[in-house]
Amino acid sequence: MNIILKVVLLLSLSFSVYGQKLTAIEAQIVKEIDDYLPTARYQLEQVVNINSGTMNFSGVQQVGMYFKKQLDALGFDTYWQSGEAFGRAGHLVANYGNTGKKVLLIGHLDTVFAKDDSFQKYLEINERYVSGPGLTDMKGGNVIMISAIRALKKLGLLENINLRIVLTGDEEKSGSPLNLSKQAIVDAAKWAEIALGFEDGDSNIKTAVISRRGAINWTLTVTGKAAHSSQIFTENIGDGAILEMARILNDFRQSLSSIENLTFNPGLVLGGTTTSLAIKNSNGNSFGKNNVIAKSANATGDIRAISPKQLQQTKKTMREIVRNNLPYTCAEIIFHSGYPPMPPTALNKKLLGWYSQVSEDLGYGKVIAVNPRKAGAADISFAANHVDMSLDGLGLMGEGGHTINEVADMSSFSKNTYKAALLIYRLSLL
Repeated sequence: MNIILKVVLLLSLSFSVYGQKLTAIEAQIVKEIDDYLPTARYQLEQVVNINSGTMNFSGVQQVGMYFKKQLDALGFDTYWQSGEAFGRAGHLVANYGNTGKKVLLIGHLDTVFAKDDSFQKYLEINERYVSGPGLTDMKGGNVIMISAIRALKKLGLLENINLRIVLTGDEEKSGSPLNLSKQAIVDAAKWAEIALGFEDGDSNIKTAVISRRGAINWTLTVTGKAAHSSQIFTENIGDGAILEMARILNDFRQSLSSIENLTFNPGLVLGGTTTSLAIKNSNGNSFGKNNVIAKSANATGDIRAISPKQLQQTKKTMREIVRNNLPYTCAEIIFHSGYPPMPPTALNKKLLGWYSQVSEDLGYGKVIAVNPRKAGAADISFAANHVDMSLDGLGLMGEGGHTINEVADMSSFSKNTYKAALLIYRLSLL
């Protein structure tokens, strides 16, 4: 059999296994990924076994250097951005190319598992499932990203696309101030046209993320007029701080709880004669007596909104409620910085359509948008409002994230690597 017939046979086998709509080049991409999968799985095990809890700075940087070495070998221009200015380990940034679509690829190096946590090692459960800290959130996504890029580079298919990778070191516990912590992502997004995130979304391989709700915190402070409890509700004393706090929170509930994709939640409430709230530590102290009208009350909570417009309207509503005080009380609400919303734009839906077409062409069926109530805040939110289109949830799927029961479904490891590589390749043709 001559070499031409061998190539034709190889490609025909690729088409039959991976779908009928792949081009010859795309079938080669899939074959290249297949050949590398054992090595990719070994690399995943290696990085999972390096503890990189957010506050373990040396561990986070060690994982960053592991990926930096791989990207250096692929011809990327890489550098480590120190996190000293925002109290974290830092970020890995890598650049490749200067022509074609500008695409930002986003991941993170840190996990929620501290250096002294009992959950530390990669463990094969069976042929399909493995457990380990940070497998799905999100070292698996990082390995998928780099494996997809490696296949394209090996086949000479990266020359018509301009890539920037940002792997942050503080996604699980953001550094402060936030504008410095997220500057690498924002700067890269302002440069890019398209952003792709390799988080695990809702861990369903048939979904991807075109919208994420933003997450910001708020602090509410209420003061009243202290007096003997027998005088409450009188025209000279009023209702006290605790009842005013209750009025405000209930009005929040009545006004906001039925709005689609919006949630507000009071997570900590204090009230009494004296209160002391430590926001940074999420705790506080209060003192009060049953026969004394409460002089002060404090509450902290969060808001999760689907769009900047929804967030601004929510803030406006809450401020109006806070100003409508009961007699002899006053209140103030402060909104803190946080993760911005990633709204479900028409162009995000278009990008999802391209990704879904890749999935269908591989024979895996359609990919639909995840319900934003099932996808938390993520780093891509800082990029989404600066690029034309964005898509997240392209990483390793599984269940039990953020717990000792974190398990990855390794059938998604190969499938999502194929899908990522083919999507990036097709973007290079635009």
